[in-house]
Amino acid sequence: MGLYVQQNENRSELQQRLDAELRQKAQSTQKLAAAPDADHETAYLEGTKSTTSLAWVWVLVVIALIALAIYFIVRTANQY
Repeated sequence: MGLYVQQNENRSELQQRLDAELRQKAQSTQKLAAAPDADHETAYLEGTKSTTSLAWVWVLVVIALIALAIYFIVRTANQY
């Protein structure tokens, strides 16, 4: 019984040490992840343009083209 307790205590010391190391490592990686790099995060936006006020025109053109394609498909299907 005494050996079991002693072995259990040694194991708990090892577990405590590993736990402390893992916590320290997790905290250090969390600190790195918590500090955002603003220059890196916005670098992909360089050279891009914002959407113009005529974007709705392109949406209408795409809808019209889809409607036209559906019209021709239905019309050719009814001919046969």
